[in-house]
Amino acid sequence: MNIIFHTPLPLNKKATSASGIRPLKMLSAFQDLGCQVDLITGYSDERKQCIKKIRKNIKNGKKYDFVYSESSTMPTILTDTHHLPLHPLTDYFFFRFCNRNNIPIGLFYRDIYWLFDSYGQNLNPLKRAIAKISYRFDLWVYKKTLKTLYLPSAEMGKYIPTIPTETFKILPPGHSIADLKHSSKTISTNKILKLFYVGGFSDHYKMHKLFEAIHQLPQIELTICTRETEWLSAKKEYPYTSPNIKIVHLSGKEMEKKLSSSDITMLFVEPHEYWAFASPVKLYEYLGYQKPIIASEGTLAGNFIKNNKLGWVIPYDTDILINLLNNIVNEPEQLDTIHESLKKVAPNHSWQARAKQVCKDLTQ
Repeated sequence: MNIIFHTPLPLNKKATSASGIRPLKMLSAFQDLGCQVDLITGYSDERKQCIKKIRKNIKNGKKYDFVYSESSTMPTILTDTHHLPLHPLTDYFFFRFCNRNNIPIGLFYRDIYWLFDSYGQNLNPLKRAIAKISYRFDLWVYKKTLKTLYLPSAEMGKYIPTIPTETFKILPPGHSIADLKHSSKTISTNKILKLFYVGGFSDHYKMHKLFEAIHQLPQIELTICTRETEWLSAKKEYPYTSPNIKIVHLSGKEMEKKLSSSDITMLFVEPHEYWAFASPVKLYEYLGYQKPIIASEGTLAGNFIKNNKLGWVIPYDTDILINLLNNIVNEPEQLDTIHESLKKVAPNHSWQARAKQVCKDLTQ
């Protein structure tokens, strides 16, 4: 199968954010499935050169089965380092060229934070207005050119204007199937229950009640793995620190080792509207490692965990969390049932499973 892989930024093998990791994982998954992949990646000048080669390939008779694209968190026309729209129609014209040559296009649309009132509060008002217009231009391009608009969740589709809902399909994050070997089924031999969270620490990830609970539970250890800049910005809001709460700034193999040695993973965040449709990469990363998860009620992640029996979903309340954790320490055998569910569910959510879905969707 010959495919074109498009993303409006350079691929960064050292990426630590979900927006940088996902394109690499999807690309690798297509290649693992045996797809022959031609790339259109990089800043606009680089993409123009890639497009030139692919146009030539097509004119010389090469057949492509589909285009798969990963959007940026920025508007496509503003992804160059200077954020100036010097080549605003490059990607649109290429997508139209694919339409004329009967090459279907599927694009993963990352999120719609820009539609919320809180977007760009620290931006110059003119820059904010330009960004919003540019995001709407992206939607116009998608409406005109795509066969399928992939979303992290069905709930996110309710927020997207102008694009017909029949275009939507769900393509959440995945996990690397090699991670399955790291599963651990027992609480640490020293009887300390180890909790682990990896991810952002911004306004979307408020965990004050988690800190309050662990502060009162010296027999439990919590590790928060986040970017140093985000922790330094937020730490003044978290007076409930203690020796059993560890803040680390790890990535790659070091982070994976810490995750692998944990007993339970955490998505115990304060619910708000964003969490009603957000499908975090960390949820599937935890699933790949077959780690039980504690999540908050009122979140999409919580619904997924509850429906698949992958952990515990409770109200965002300090006392309720304390009672749950004490119960797990006193009855650790309840983890066995959850591990059985994790073992059954995990293979269905690998990155390869996501790539297979795209291949099926776009070639039918």
